[in-house]
Amino acid sequence: MARRPILVVEDDAAIREGVVDALTFQGYRPHSAGTYREGLDAALRLTYDLLLLDLVLPGGDGLNLLAELRLARPTVPVILVTARGREEDRVKGLELGADDYVVKPFSVKELLARVAAVLRRSRVTRPTNDTAAADKAPLRFSDVVIDLAARTVIRGGEPVKLTHLEFELLSFFCQNRNRVFSREELLRRVWSMTLAHAGQARTVDNFVAQLRAKLEDDPDHPKHLLTVRGSGYRFVP
Repeated sequence: MARRPILVVEDDAAIREGVVDALTFQGYRPHSAGTYREGLDAALRLTYDLLLLDLVLPGGDGLNLLAELRLARPTVPVILVTARGREEDRVKGLELGADDYVVKPFSVKELLARVAAVLRRSRVTRPTNDTAAADKAPLRFSDVVIDLAARTVIRGGEPVKLTHLEFELLSFFCQNRNRVFSREELLRRVWSMTLAHAGQARTVDNFVAQLRAKLEDDPDHPKHLLTVRGSGYRFVP
């Protein structure tokens, strides 16, 4: 089995080397960078299955790097590694398309578990030649066409750009249409996270709002991505 490549962008040399060693020991093939410029260059140039990204970097902000990456590679999985404890930083990172985050100091065991979970999700949801997936007809509503097998969304004849997690959430809704899901269940099923604090509940709300802005005719009065008061959300195509 091929060793899956992972890019580590971390300014602290000791932490960077420790993460690289742990990933290597676990069977991954890590690459690393220590500054904003090196990290951005590597993120746009190299081929890798996952990015571990520190938010505080010499020469720039990790959130800016993530925003630049999303313009070029909207679907590559990203885990934020940060010493920032502020809720708004974590929420902003998730809104920009990060798949998960760990807060320093963290245990190697926790980090490796999160890496495995994100890679497992991304591997399962990548396009495949699976007959069952390929035979599924695209889902259509209003002027939107969603092809889960090809991982494409078209609205009004034009492609819609979704981040990796926006598509994961939309895909989950499409495969479970007309069912009501709480924020906690969505975090667990889509993000592989538990509802540990209010900021994570806001993460779900923000992602639903982003999907409404991109797919609904009137995002303030949605007809498809519905809020079920006191319960959560329901997708009605």
